[in-house]
Parts: sequence; C-alpha cells; structure tokens
Amino acid sequence: MIKKLFTKATLVRTLSSVLLVAVALFTLIMGENILLATMLAVSLLGQFELYRVISMQKRLPGISGYAAAIVYYLLLLLQKQEYVMVVVIAYLMLLMAEYVFSFPKYRTEEICLVYLGFFYVPVMMSFVYQIRELQNGTCLVFLVFLSSWICDTCAYLVGVTLGKHKLAPKLSPHKSVEGSIGGIAGSVLLGALYGWLFSNYLGDAFTNPAVGCAIVCGLGAVISQVGDLAASGIKRNYDVKDYGHLIPGHGGILDRFDSVIFVAPAIYFLVLLIN
Repeated sequence: MIKKLFTKATLVRTLSSVLLVAVALFTLIMGENILLATMLAVSLLGQFELYRVISMQKRLPGISGYAAAIVYYLLLLLQKQEYVMVVVIAYLMLLMAEYVFSFPKYRTEEICLVYLGFFYVPVMMSFVYQIRELQNGTCLVFLVFLSSWICDTCAYLVGVTLGKHKLAPKLSPHKSVEGSIGGIAGSVLLGALYGWLFSNYLGDAFTNPAVGCAIVCGLGAVISQVGDLAASGIKRNYDVKDYGHLIPGHGGILDRFDSVIFVAPAIYFLVLLIN
C-alpha cells in the first residue's frame, strides 16, 4: 500500500499541489486587488474549460459569458455589491435574447450550460474574495481550502491506501467511502487545530474558534465532495476525462477548483450564520 503513495503520478500531483498552495498563500495573504484579479483569471480559465466541453468557448454566447464575468468582478472591485444581482439577472436576459434572435442556431442545453458556466464559476468563485473582505477575513478565508484541498488530499491518501468500497462508481470510480470519510476527518481535525492556533484572531467570528472551525470545515468537506462529483458528472455526460491539462497531475482549473467553487459560498454563509 505504501508503494501506491510513491508512484510517478502521485509525485507529480504532489509537486503541483505544493506550487498551487504557495500561489494560494501569497494571493490570500495579500488579498484586495491581487486576490480579486487572481480569482477573475481563475474564473475566466474555468469558464473557458467548461465552454470548450460544448464548443462554446469562441462563440458569441461564450464570449458574452466572459464579458459578464468581467463586469461582475468590476462591480466587486468598485464595492458595488448591491448591483451584482442586477448583472446576474441581466445576463440571463441577454443570453436568452441571443438564443431567441438567433434561433435555431443554438440549442437550449448549450445556452443553459453557458449561463451555468457564468454562475457556477465566476460568481461562486468570487466568494473566496468576499470571505477575505469580511472582518477577520485573512484567517477565515483559509477555511475554504481546509475544507476543499485538505479534504481532497486526505481523501486521496486514505483512498489509495485503504479504499475498498466505491463512493460513486458511475461518476468517479476511483473515489471510495473510506477516502470520503478520511477527507472529512482530516478537514475536521486540521480545522480544529487551525482554530486553536489562531484563536486570538478568530474570537470575533466564533465563540470557540477550535470547535467553530472544526464544524465549518466538516460541513465544508462534505459540500466539497458534492462539488467534486458534480464536476465529474458534467465530464461523464460529455465523455471528457479532464477539463484541461494546465495543472500537471490534476488536469484543468475546474479539475482542481471544483470543490473550492462549491465550498466558498457555503463557508461565506456559514460564517455569517454562526457569527
């Protein structure tokens, strides 16, 4: 079982993860415009990957999706959050207008997936930045990655060594129940440790930072696995193995950030609810 942890593929995946963590640490600590610009770049790349699945990456609906994402992030930059819902609704109307006035050039499912690409990637990903902008956001934003990337890493390590029972064989045949439990447990334990270590900085967010972070990371870890499987479902529907090859050992942006996309808004609202 130990040999499974030292294959070439595992080492490549690990090295890529280390680089990603370094970049994430830098952007999350810096915050503000650097983080916002990073999230926009990641979002646009993720949109491109999703639109490429249905060959919409260079067609008018796809291009309008990129434009909508840029406008959405521009409003966040200008601190005009009260107008972001206007963009979300207005873009749906615009997209439906493209569909109607070019009918039957585009299929209904193509237009739906283009809109999904806008909401699913840029809008949901933006909550990483929005968490960072909260009070104590410098510490709170790392809960997103403790719930997603740490869960993914622990699930992978436990799965390749102890995994026997398939979690969702039709969606992701390599994921196991044991790995899933290991991922959640790893996130809970590291979340509790994180809350304890940074309790002085998280006292305004949680009455008991260790317990609060453990709960948030545990719930986030469950949600992250749903996000991972949801992204796998889209790939299976369109017979795609990976969304891209940008990140060695992981695939594309969506292959690596699929869980972050789901976790970020969940953590944002959990923190507000608990607080």
